[in-house]
Amino acid sequence: MELFIFIIVGVLGLAIGSFLNVVIYRVPRKSFFKGRRSVCPHCENQLMWYHNIPLLSYLFLKGRCGFCGGKIAVRYPLVELINALFYVYFYWQLGLSVNLFIFAFLSSALLVIFFIDLDFKIIPDVITLPGMVIGLGVSFLPGGIGIGPAFIGFLVGGGALYLVALLGDWLFKKESMGGGDIKMAAMLGAFLGWQKVLLVFISSAVIGLIVSVVIMLFSAKLRQHRVVPFGPFLALAALLAILYGDRIINFYLSNFLQLQ
Repeated sequence: MELFIFIIVGVLGLAIGSFLNVVIYRVPRKSFFKGRRSVCPHCENQLMWYHNIPLLSYLFLKGRCGFCGGKIAVRYPLVELINALFYVYFYWQLGLSVNLFIFAFLSSALLVIFFIDLDFKIIPDVITLPGMVIGLGVSFLPGGIGIGPAFIGFLVGGGALYLVALLGDWLFKKESMGGGDIKMAAMLGAFLGWQKVLLVFISSAVIGLIVSVVIMLFSAKLRQHRVVPFGPFLALAALLAILYGDRIINFYLSNFLQLQ
């Protein structure tokens, strides 16, 4: 019975991952509500239902369009698989609980933000603004972090990143951080609380520095434009906080604070 539930959770994660691919493709192109079925980006033929089976269709079609043979980006099955793995992991750790649904929703939202910001350098309000409300709302539920920590996290997340943006604007004499990053930080604070959102800031800065240095060493284009979206780093750091945040914070409190 337990194995059956794991399979159901994994299949649900794949199906929602398929929907996330639609969101990632359509939201930045402002075509989400046009009601059109999925089409091949090469030949624009409407895909059949059996072309849209999560993960399996990609494998059976060998990564090619069933009509024109155009190459399908590996991102599509990757998003589906990552989303399913997150869902299975959360079920394994949390069982059928409130936090399972909260973290499943948040991880899916972070996947969407990661890939949209990576491609278009925007973090859509259609994700972060409802996310703020949902994050504050679920804090009332049994097992939630509570409205107090959620609201403080909301203020710390948005406020701290806003101050960082102001400092960056002053230092570089131009916009250093978009409003989408600030709204995303406020959303994360509402879901995770102030302690974990501070962990997100520290982790994202470290991840961003390492990745940016490595990429700039090997990418002449990036060295020329020097524009690196911060949203993917926030998303990776938030996932780190979701998966291991309690352990990291407890390790710090039990070891480093005792040394002071």
